[in-house]
Amino acid sequence: MAYSDRELLARLVQCEAGGEGENGMKAVASVVMNRVHAPGGEYARVGRGSLRNIIFQPGQFVCASETENGRYNAQNIYNMRPEAIHYEIADWAMAGNRLSPLGQALWFYNPYSPLCRENFPSEVGIFTHRIGDHCFYDPLDAYFQT
Repeated sequence: MAYSDRELLARLVQCEAGGEGENGMKAVASVVMNRVHAPGGEYARVGRGSLRNIIFQPGQFVCASETENGRYNAQNIYNMRPEAIHYEIADWAMAGNRLSPLGQALWFYNPYSPLCRENFPSEVGIFTHRIGDHCFYDPLDAYFQT
């Protein structure tokens, strides 16, 4: 299917953070758009300013994959049915807005525990905030060498 960038972001936000409340969804949208506009490193090379390239970069978002570990992934963006709030958050993020405590966060993950790792992924990101179940990470200078 040929979804617009707005539709893709709304679906990804719903899939990745639909149960995290408005700030959780805004945080995920902020990370996605930070990647789109990354001034260097892997996301600048892969994304080249394209939301679609960022969302569909292999291994980045479980929700952008129809299969995980060789099995069908029922929770994917194609099975989402975004509501008005998801489109509002997509529009908000695409207009250049970011959730203020996140800075330039490029990564998030759910540790399924109350603690967030200090660095993620590996040694190129440093923990900045936890919002809901997700830990968020800003890039270190080492990221821009990736």
